Amino acid sequence: MTAVLPQPRTAPALSSPRRLTRTENGERLHALLWTAGPGRRMVSSAVLGGGIGERTWVLNAQVSHGYRRTDPDRHLAGLAAAAGARGPGVGLMTAADVSAYAHARDAGAEAYVTAGVDVRGWAARSGEGADGPQAPGTINIVVAVPVPLSDAALVNAVATATEAKVQALLEAGLDCSGTPTDAVCVAARTPGPDEEEHAFAGPRSLWGARLARAVHRAVREAVTAV
Repeated sequence: MTAVLPQPRTAPALSSPRRLTRTENGERLHALLWTAGPGRRMVSSAVLGGGIGERTWVLNAQVSHGYRRTDPDRHLAGLAAAAGARGPGVGLMTAADVSAYAHARDAGAEAYVTAGVDVRGWAARSGEGADGPQAPGTINIVVAVPVPLSDAALVNAVATATEAKVQALLEAGLDCSGTPTDAVCVAARTPGPDEEEHAFAGPRSLWGARLARAVHRAVREAVTAV
């Protein structure tokens, strides 16, 4: 018998972000803060709050070009705390101006993208990679769905979002698969009692397809605006 999954709640998968402004070393910088509250599970490649777990907020902070701090996780945690964020969260960084973010929605899936593509290239290239801290991410993707996803589906959603990003970059005429330090965060609801988790989030699954279309449109908008 095929399990019947409940319809998603009508509330947005992720509310619009607060825009924050600060001054560091004489430079005016921006940040975006999403306050998800309890009941969200996220998967992320972010330097702060990466991996899979319960998270209550997401911060995407602009930092200066030539960022040299060796404790970006502490820096992000401090920025989030100063903005009133409480509990565990996800913190992403970028040298791009995050106030110029792109947003797209597809049947309940929400995608927010900040982008700068001056430093870009192909993932598979000759030469060795580098250990240690990397420069701040340039294409940051925050995407959410209003349904519960299993751990495997959360990982699947990261792959789907990345595929949609690359498709958008190529369609925009950019000869790359991304930048060396792109980051992604996928948020889903924590399942309620006796509520089934969606087991798949590939591009042909119900929520994977919606997520992919939202990410694709937001990345296209973000990279054509810079």
